[in-house]
Parts: sequence; C-alpha cells; structure tokens
Amino acid sequence: MNVILFGPPGAGKGTQAKNLVKQLNSFQISTGEMLRDEIQKNSEIGKKIVEDMNDGRFVSDEIVNSLIEKVISDPGKKNKLIFDGYPRSLTQAKNLDKLLIKTNQKINFVFFLNVNKETIIKRIKQRKTIENRSDDDLNTIVKRYDKYMETTKPVLEFYSKNSNFFELDGSTKVEEITAKINTFINV
Repeated sequence: MNVILFGPPGAGKGTQAKNLVKQLNSFQISTGEMLRDEIQKNSEIGKKIVEDMNDGRFVSDEIVNSLIEKVISDPGKKNKLIFDGYPRSLTQAKNLDKLLIKTNQKINFVFFLNVNKETIIKRIKQRKTIENRSDDDLNTIVKRYDKYMETTKPVLEFYSKNSNFFELDGSTKVEEITAKINTFINV
C-alpha cells in the first residue's frame, strides 16, 4: 500500500508516517529527512538546500524529484511507500504519477492534515525545544507555512478530485488522527 501524507510544516505528517510504517511494514519517504541528510553531508546539493530553506523557499523540484526517483525505483520498497511531505507542488505530483506508472504502482490513499498557522507556530516552538531542529526557526517557519499554502493549493485540487483523498483536522490529538487514518485504511 502506498500512502501520501501532506500538510503544512509542523502538521504531524512525520508522526503519522512513522505510525503507518510500523502498522503496514512500509518505508517512510520523508523529503525533509532526505534533505536534512544532504545538508548533514555538506554536499553541493546540501548547500543549495540550506540556501533555499533560509530564504523560506522550497527546495527545487529537480533536486527533490531525483532523490524520490531512487526510492520509488527500489524493488524492495514497491507498494510499501509512505510519502511524508511529498509532493509539495503540482510538478512534483505529476512527476510522482509518472514514476509510479513506470514502476507499476499507485497511490492508495492521500491524507491532507489541515492545520491553521497559529497551531503550527505553537507546535514548532515545542518541537524546537524538544528536537532542536535547525529548520525550526520561527520566522522561517512562518514563511514556509505561507509558501506551503500557496504552492500546495494546486496539489490539493489535483488530489481532492480522487475518491482516495481525505482531508483531516490536523489540529486534533495525534491518537485521534491516527485512529481516523486507520478507519480509512482498515488497519
């Protein structure tokens, strides 16, 4: 089963993805983790990613799509993918469709965790204290939230037409969101 979880930064996609990975014996495809790995390696790609993130921009589709293609093409992960934060743009959504067709796969469920800006700010402040993530600067997060909502509107429209698309209130408790997702996927 392949699942997409998307929502603004701090919506809880990673937490829900980790739950699904355990329940479904799947693999979490977190573009955020992939990008942080590149930053940690201090690669050329990593330097470009830092520059984009510091300016509140999303990393280019070209970089993200190349990282995603490697994972989708792995036969050991076929139909066991939990996408956490990908796709973020219409270009990425269309790229994902092409890659899935190429590897004879499909998306079974798309969950949009809808959370307002005030809740995101509160969560990010908590996460920064607990995890001390370098990408959790409040000003950067506000820029990323606004950009996210602007960029993902076409992605929402792209997926919301499908019967496997579900919008969930991402401001509720983690357990409530998990339970809601489980009712859809019949776990």
